[in-house]
Amino acid sequence: MADWDIRKLQILRTLRERGTVTATAEALHMTPSAVSQQLTNLSRQLGVELLQAHGRRVRLTDAARLVLRHAEAVFEQLERADAELAAHIRGEAGEVRVGAFSTAVPALVVPAVTALRATRPGIAVRVREAEAQEAYELLAAGEVDLALSLAAQAPSAVDPRFTR
Repeated sequence: MADWDIRKLQILRTLRERGTVTATAEALHMTPSAVSQQLTNLSRQLGVELLQAHGRRVRLTDAARLVLRHAEAVFEQLERADAELAAHIRGEAGEVRVGAFSTAVPALVVPAVTALRATRPGIAVRVREAEAQEAYELLAAGEVDLALSLAAQAPSAVDPRFTR
């Protein structure tokens, strides 16, 4: 099985886009020698010739184009993951787990989720019905992010595990 090195594939991709080793090196803040060395290593790792000399330039081989065609799917997936991670960091995506007593779900949780979806459609909300004591146990165990319960059942205000 071939050794697919993402960084080296990125260099090959940039060479395809820029057309020359020198332009690739400039775009990636590398030396032309380093670009050539990385592409030679990638060729060796994959077990195929990736470049053909064409005068003072190089051309991608059919094998290089095949490799890049498949690598594009990987790059697209990584770009989607990067965008999703950035949205998560900004608080625009992810999951919020809520533990709530049964009457709070229609009265409080559903309206809050509806409002949240309007402003943060990338956030999924998972609701778990739980009675007062169970809601706090779930919260303390990290199984929910937010617990809605009756104040009469709440832990002491000085309990460092919870914020009201």
